[in-house]
Amino acid sequence: MSYTIKQISIFAENKPGRLAAIAEVLESENINILAFSIAEASGFGVVRALVDAPEKAFKKLSELGYVVSTTDVIGVKMQDRPGGLKEISRMLGDAGINIEYAYAYSGRPHAILILRVDQVEDAIKAILGKGGQLLARDELA
Repeated sequence: MSYTIKQISIFAENKPGRLAAIAEVLESENINILAFSIAEASGFGVVRALVDAPEKAFKKLSELGYVVSTTDVIGVKMQDRPGGLKEISRMLGDAGINIEYAYAYSGRPHAILILRVDQVEDAIKAILGKGGQLLARDELA
C-alpha cells in the first residue's frame, strides 16, 4: 500500500482573480480539488493542492504557462480533538523528522493532516510504528 500522495504546487502572481483562474482550469478538466492551502511571499503566491488527478493537473497547468511542481506528502489521520496534532508531531519529532509545512482539514471521525516532511519514508515508518494511521493514496479520491 502506498502512503505517499502527489501534491501539486502552483506559483502565481498574488493578485485578484489568480485563484479563480487556476480553479477554472481544473474545473474545465474535471479535476476535483480535495484540499489546498495558499502561502504568499513578496508579490507571488504558492497554491498547494491535493487533487484527484495530479498528473493531469500538472500537465494542463504547465501547458497554460503556470509554473507547477509536484511534491510527495503524507496524509495522517489524527484524532479530531484537543491534543491530536501534538500526538502526531511528537511521533515525528521523537524520530528526528522535521515538518517543513502542513495543512489540515476535518473529515470526521478523523481530521487529516497533510505533511511535507524532510524524510518521507522514515515519517511513514515512525507514524505506523507508533500506532498512527495514514491516509492511503487510494483513499484520497
